Amino acid sequence: MKILVCISKTPDTTAKIAFTDNNTKFDSNGVQWIINPYDEWYALVRAIELKEADPSSIIHLISVGEADAEPIIRKALALGGDEAIRVNANNADSYYIASQISDIAKQGSYDLILTGKETIDYNGSSIGGMVAELLDLPYVALATKFELAGTKATITREIEGGEEVCEVALPVVVSCQKGVAEARIPNMRGIMAARTRPLKVVEPVNADQFTSIKNFELPPAKAGVKLVAPDNVDELVILLHEEAKAI
Repeated sequence: MKILVCISKTPDTTAKIAFTDNNTKFDSNGVQWIINPYDEWYALVRAIELKEADPSSIIHLISVGEADAEPIIRKALALGGDEAIRVNANNADSYYIASQISDIAKQGSYDLILTGKETIDYNGSSIGGMVAELLDLPYVALATKFELAGTKATITREIEGGEEVCEVALPVVVSCQKGVAEARIPNMRGIMAARTRPLKVVEPVNADQFTSIKNFELPPAKAGVKLVAPDNVDELVILLHEEAKAI
């Protein structure tokens, strides 16, 4: 079985966020970059678990980004990827990124394409569905459990108010979230092996771009806390109604 895992570079959750050029560009100075957690902890680790159950499986990684994405790709290889492909492009448009991934996927004839449910920077949750559409494959989103028996996958996914269990024949595209696997850290053997595992760089194909970033805006600063005596219910009601707009 051939598995393709989509990997994205995102800022560490503790990074200080700032913008430049009149808030039109993200300021990457001093930012620590990581593998998008949903891609790493769930999509990639579930692929590794499937390979452990079937050692004949092959795991390829794909990332759309420039050369500064290679350290996080190497970390993904250290975790358990067999080889990686980096599409040499810097673009935040979801359709453009999905087009690059789908082009590589067509060439590789993959049985399973896994991605995180979203990235922690843009939170778009759109790449998996677009890739599936471009490849004319079934798509199951928000997977919390993924089991494979031959060429049939049983996938538990989160829906409003509960869970849904789907059965689908491979090939399929699945977006993964918490529950589908447990996070791992690379061991020394994996780190050493990752240095020599293939990382192929390809140029992007021509693809449409439907969105662009106009500007960024930080959330408003947290307001101060007002303490109200427990016996002063009238003041509490006034504050909730007039300032908090809660009632």
